[in-house]
Amino acid sequence: MKAPAFDFTQAQSVPDAVALLADTARFTKPLAGGQSLGPMLNLRVAFPEHLIGVRQIEALRHAFIDPANGELVLGAAVRHAQIEDGLIPDVTRGLLAHVAANIAYRAVRNRGTVGGSLAHADPAADWVNTMPLLGARIVVAGPDGEREIDARTFMTGPFTTALDEPELLVAVRVPALSDAARWAYVKFCRKPGEFAEAVGGVLIDRPRAVGRLLIGATDGAPVVLEAPTELLAASSTDSQVAEHWTDDRLRAAINAAGIGHDPYVAQLHLTMARRAIVAALA
Repeated sequence: MKAPAFDFTQAQSVPDAVALLADTARFTKPLAGGQSLGPMLNLRVAFPEHLIGVRQIEALRHAFIDPANGELVLGAAVRHAQIEDGLIPDVTRGLLAHVAANIAYRAVRNRGTVGGSLAHADPAADWVNTMPLLGARIVVAGPDGEREIDARTFMTGPFTTALDEPELLVAVRVPALSDAARWAYVKFCRKPGEFAEAVGGVLIDRPRAVGRLLIGATDGAPVVLEAPTELLAASSTDSQVAEHWTDDRLRAAINAAGIGHDPYVAQLHLTMARRAIVAALA
């Protein structure tokens, strides 16, 4: 297993990386942790002619709380292990750390990056499912400056995103959950460390009028079901919000995602969604 020949350039800044990615004369790709692109190179699945190293760009390596709105600004080159180990400020009442701790294996988490995972857009990966559940926004930089993309629309299909050429994913803005927020994130894997075959996620944060259920690890982008606004009023309960997601509604969403044709797969996704609801209310 040997990678095809390629040139490598270490970018010194985000504008430098964007300029290098704009090279239309060659097939150019950014390289961060390399936990997805590396195996693809060695298996001769990908044939980039020029790799742009972005993991050492200082602006991508940090995370901080935005004092203007309390959001977590997560640099694209932040590694999974940093989140797992509590080295990153937590605005999600433990959700980010819970997800990070169950990504693949520790060796992968030591080098894999949040931005790289999102940009790779494997439907079974954890961050492409977690960020839509949280209502995060993806910050990307291009020749015309920065723009933000709602995480719920960032992934447009399997291994396909809303990134334009030659944009670079630079950060993720994660809203802070209230103290009353309830969440759950469950997934089914045949053995620990494998990619999930089904993901279920629930976030109920009524002080912020947020109620979401996520069905992930589909054949494409994750499915996000929003609870009706009237159920998120102060007079309602978490249980009333959860009861909105009936089996019929979940099955309809599974069918709409194109994964209902196989009874086993459909039941697996339905079960993960129901387990997430129970866990969020526990």
